[in-house]
Amino acid sequence: MKVFSLSVVLTPPGKPCTILSSASDLSSFSFYQRPSVGEFMSFFSRTISERTPQGQRQSVQENNYTAHVYNRGGAEQLAGVIITDQEYPVRPAFSLLTKLLDDFIAKVPVASYATPAAIAFPEINTYIQKYQDPRQADAIMKVQQELDETKIILHKTIESVLQRGEKINDLVDRSNALSAQSKMFYKTAKKQNSCCVIM
Repeated sequence: MKVFSLSVVLTPPGKPCTILSSASDLSSFSFYQRPSVGEFMSFFSRTISERTPQGQRQSVQENNYTAHVYNRGGAEQLAGVIITDQEYPVRPAFSLLTKLLDDFIAKVPVASYATPAAIAFPEINTYIQKYQDPRQADAIMKVQQELDETKIILHKTIESVLQRGEKINDLVDRSNALSAQSKMFYKTAKKQNSCCVIM
């Protein structure tokens, strides 16, 4: 998963878009390809911003890239664009764009939008580095991964018990914690379920 480009774009309705701030990580491209790839990313960001109605989000795939755009509209008339590889998840991409636009609006006055070269927003470089890992942008995804890791550890623990040569049937037979009725229930359930194996 890779984030290649991140941009804040001024999107006045019916007028050409202007990139106000951007950052890119083109380290996966050769030195000679980087200028051309950078130009393509800027072109792609402006084009998709112009074609996304205010208040909407959309994702567009082009070759091996996916551009996610959130045209926030409103008084600021801003859109956020993130260009990633196709494996980067959608929800964290849009979470990142919302955070980016909130931060930009809070730190950059609207009056400075007229002169994009004078805009200082170094935080965009921090965003592109930090959010190469999509779990940083999406708390739900982070929690899900922690749950998945817990599940994996649990599976490994059960497998390690069985690898020592112990069988569940033997454990049930020897257990003092189970009543005779529970042992009978386990054996009956196992017999009934054994006939229902689907191949």
